[in-house]
Amino acid sequence: MSVTVPRSFRLLEELDRGEKGFGDGTVSYGMEDPEDIHMRNWTGTIIGPPNTVHDGRIYSLKIHCDLNYPEQPPRIWFKSRINLSCVDQRDGRVDPSKFLILGNWKREYTLEQLLTEIRRDMSSPTNRKLPQPPEGTTYI
Repeated sequence: MSVTVPRSFRLLEELDRGEKGFGDGTVSYGMEDPEDIHMRNWTGTIIGPPNTVHDGRIYSLKIHCDLNYPEQPPRIWFKSRINLSCVDQRDGRVDPSKFLILGNWKREYTLEQLLTEIRRDMSSPTNRKLPQPPEGTTYI
């Protein structure tokens, strides 16, 4: 019998991990507004993987964890313009129907895993050489 961790505890755990840092520092995340008691709005950063068109670029993302997170996946948008097969070019939204981890979301997945998977997708054969918008441009 497994115990379901309450949403707030889960998000506090994720926030703690995001603030302390993890891995090699190529992916990070934190709260957009520390006063948001529901912990809904987050920011993320991904440093583009080497040997791809994303090499050295810094991408900013917006993550929204609705009140049903982690039962349902967060919604995620790139603030920085990027050309990826899973990103809607109109608004920067990562399309769950085109991004496996969102489309097949499991409660155990974390924001860290989500951002790490997006970075991994940048290195995929489909995305590693796609022409990119000028660095520093953003979605409105």
